[in-house]
Amino acid sequence: MIDTHSHIYDEAYAEDFEAVVERARQAGVVKIVTPGIDSSCHEDMVAAADALPGFAYPAIGLHPTEIRENWRQELQFVFDHFGDRPWVAIGEIGMDLYWSKEYLQEQKEVFCAQLDLAFEKDLPVIIHAREATEEIFECIKKVAKPLRGVFHAFTGSYETYCRIKAAGDFKVGIGGVVTFKNAHVANALERIPLDDILLETDAPYLTPVPYRGRRNESSYVRFVAEKIAQIKGIGFGAVDAATTNNAEILFQFSKNNS
Repeated sequence: MIDTHSHIYDEAYAEDFEAVVERARQAGVVKIVTPGIDSSCHEDMVAAADALPGFAYPAIGLHPTEIRENWRQELQFVFDHFGDRPWVAIGEIGMDLYWSKEYLQEQKEVFCAQLDLAFEKDLPVIIHAREATEEIFECIKKVAKPLRGVFHAFTGSYETYCRIKAAGDFKVGIGGVVTFKNAHVANALERIPLDDILLETDAPYLTPVPYRGRRNESSYVRFVAEKIAQIKGIGFGAVDAATTNNAEILFQFSKNNS
């Protein structure tokens, strides 16, 4: 399995980092993608990737919830450090109007700028969209360039999935929410092709059942895969093989042996 969204460098793992990584490997995880957030966590993310060559693959980007008064400096940080190493994606980028709408216009500007960067550098994007679906599509339309990537933490309807596919060559990232009781995304997953699904944890957040309420970790991606298999009425192996292949193609890990 490939966990396509894990903050393994987060301080939540400061005391047992090696054990968490070993549990992930034992669970069958062969690679993880570590998305960028802002300049404050960049050094820790890079250090984690360097400590786990061939296993942890970092992305670079400015997360929408980190767009504040210093947003210009933070965006410039992304551009200034782009040439430091081969990144597998531009992300985690997007828009989030759940926590605050104070920097709505700035979020749009930053998102569009990073979409442009992804197109220019021929990299996929990892899109964070929370209570900002229309605004996300508005920005993608404004950029008006062929894009590819993943809509991280997808919990939407089949109709929203169809809009995502119409907007570009996008996959949907499915995480722990799918295991929650009465998760609406289960209905959409019945119709979403396996070829458009990626596994993710968003660790240390969004922990799946049966560990909901505790710290999440990449080893728990197995519970996500098992739930998808159950929803689709197929074997775990089929989900594992398809989602792993999807991630390999999207992120082109062979070109980024960081």
